[in-house]
Amino acid sequence: MTSPLRRIESHPQEAKRLIGIDYEQFLALVSLAEKRHLEKRAEVERNKTRIIAPGGGRKPEISSKEGICLCLIYLRQKPIFEILGLLFDVSKTKANDAFNYWVEILRDVLPASQIEEVEGDSQKYQDLRRMLGEYELIVDSAEQAIERPVDYENQKKYYSGKKKMHTLKNQFIVLPSGEDIVDVYVGKLGKTSDIGLFRETRHKFNAEQKFIGDKA
Repeated sequence: MTSPLRRIESHPQEAKRLIGIDYEQFLALVSLAEKRHLEKRAEVERNKTRIIAPGGGRKPEISSKEGICLCLIYLRQKPIFEILGLLFDVSKTKANDAFNYWVEILRDVLPASQIEEVEGDSQKYQDLRRMLGEYELIVDSAEQAIERPVDYENQKKYYSGKKKMHTLKNQFIVLPSGEDIVDVYVGKLGKTSDIGLFRETRHKFNAEQKFIGDKA
């Protein structure tokens, strides 16, 4: 089985179809993510009590480049982790661990939305809220299929009556014509209604802010 990384390295023109960005953008993202990865490793090294010499211990099963590719494949194609592990020749657990590690790195180097970029600065946040008031923002939700949880109570929480499967629900708020992402809310329980999810995030905007969405 050809790995997704080897495929896009040998056929760069297929990168956008497989991982959602073109090959040059992928390489630029790898460079940014690896820099943040090394910074995090340095932080860990400074704060831990060393038992073995630097460079010792178990080596990672996949490279940084593979880990980032794995993360993008999951976000683009949404395979179950068992299939993702087969694609990258690691166990289901290792695939899950790699995704969760690298998705946090990507969150660090690529703020997901306009709100995320400014929420740490009160003045910029208020300025953004006023600017957004000039637009009618588009709201939409999407569901991502997951493996059925083992525990019955969790099955009920993640079961989406709309999709007839177990899912995570994500909400996206964008500028008109999709010019930029204003806000993203991901990983909500599948049973959550679209309007319920919107109500949970409405407080981020001014009271007079206008929105447009489908009937859900």
